[in-house]
Amino acid sequence: MNTIRHPSQAHPVLAEGERQRCEIWTRVMGYHRPVSSFNTGKKGEFAERIYFKEPGQPCVTASLEEACV
Repeated sequence: MNTIRHPSQAHPVLAEGERQRCEIWTRVMGYHRPVSSFNTGKKGEFAERIYFKEPGQPCVTASLEEACV
């Protein structure tokens, strides 16, 4: 019988040199742009966005589950 091995730690610990910043992109007026390139006003608009759930469709990710209305 095969046994399942579990790692000793739930999440690997990375050294600072191994880490990489995650860049967030969003769709704006039909094309995609990184949020980091937005001006102050556009960053504020992005932060105020309200996510919704299309009736009959699942939410995209579990983290947005609470945000889906």
